[in-house]
Amino acid sequence: MKKSLALVLVFMIVLAALSIFLYTWKNPQQPDEPDIEDGEGDGEDEEELSFSDSVDWDRFRGQGITINVYNWGEYISVDEGDGEFDTNAEFEKLTGINVNYSTFATNEELYAKLKGGGTKYDIIIPSDYMISRMINEGMLEKLDFDNIPNVEYMDDTIDTSYDQNGEYSVPYMWGVCGIIYNTTLVDENDDFETWNILWDPKYMGSILMFSSPRDAFGIAEKKLGFSFNTEDPEELAAAAEALKEQKPLVQAYVADEVFDKMGGGEAALAAYYAGDAITMMEDNPDLAFAIPREGTNIYTDAMCIPKGAPNKEAAEMYINFMCETKVALANVEYTCYSTPHTEAFEYLDEETQNSVSYPSEEVKLTGEVYRALSDQGSRLLDEHWTDIMSSGNSNPATVIIFILACVAAIIVVNVWKHNKKKKIELEEVELR
Repeated sequence: MKKSLALVLVFMIVLAALSIFLYTWKNPQQPDEPDIEDGEGDGEDEEELSFSDSVDWDRFRGQGITINVYNWGEYISVDEGDGEFDTNAEFEKLTGINVNYSTFATNEELYAKLKGGGTKYDIIIPSDYMISRMINEGMLEKLDFDNIPNVEYMDDTIDTSYDQNGEYSVPYMWGVCGIIYNTTLVDENDDFETWNILWDPKYMGSILMFSSPRDAFGIAEKKLGFSFNTEDPEELAAAAEALKEQKPLVQAYVADEVFDKMGGGEAALAAYYAGDAITMMEDNPDLAFAIPREGTNIYTDAMCIPKGAPNKEAAEMYINFMCETKVALANVEYTCYSTPHTEAFEYLDEETQNSVSYPSEEVKLTGEVYRALSDQGSRLLDEHWTDIMSSGNSNPATVIIFILACVAAIIVVNVWKHNKKKKIELEEVELR
């Protein structure tokens, strides 16, 4: 008996050894390689990046300073629980300066908030044409670039003509606009490289349009062959008429709401930014993106300090921090927009560098930058937009749904009344 058990034990040991040998033979150990995740470039490992000593980061520590930052939604790296780089938290840790962070949806909302007074912001991040308008109206502080040495990393090929002397702003992100479409909800034979698709009646109730008047007008202007920056009253009137004609087809005028609507398959088409399109396509593989051949807007959003900001030097430290390679890289990887930071760009993988976030020279040649309109041009555009939004051309689908809901409510009420009446009659019969 003992001999049999010994033989079984020896057999099991030999079998285990043979299994280990076969596994090792089929799966040879690879030499150690650097732990580089998808999305990183071919240069230095991103994990090795550290903060520079370009400024004294402890300069304001212990002084109880809080800066108010006003930025676009979904436009900065945050830690959503998976250990990602949290830009504002890292700034607070590095400098001891607290950050009160809030967001806006359109340049016009930002402008109105600043004009209305109330909250004193230290940092704002408007788009090119709004920066130019604010400069003209004396709403921005000139920057002290001695406090922002990291500005040296900004790509000097970026069009910054909105700030002609480069005194008021530092580029944050840039990009292009185009059309996001759901391949399962559209006709694959349709032409998506034209703004005209957003006026196609077959997509009634399934089109999303910019809630920003400048962007909405820009699309209509390009559709009609006009400049984004036209102030010709007849051309603006024609663009306004085109937007009125489109309104019955539009499901909603959106900003950040586009993420849920396109991501959830609630709409077939949307005009929006390339960076956000990439984010949405990662979440929903049915989505695709096209840049219309009529031309698109090539925009830049930049960091500025409003006139009378209470913590100007601390705000300049924040701008310098945002221009740290480590920070710029984290922000661009999170947002998927286009970075003006030359060193951060080098850390991006080749696929990203050649994505729609960095369009071809052909697209750039047909693209156009928004310029600040004159007071008269801005007033005329705003008047047209108010008229469009208040016009009675409601989406027929919405009207039909409303009517059906009313009819259903009437039926429910009548059925309830009928049943109640029958119940009373039965109770009276029983009493007799």
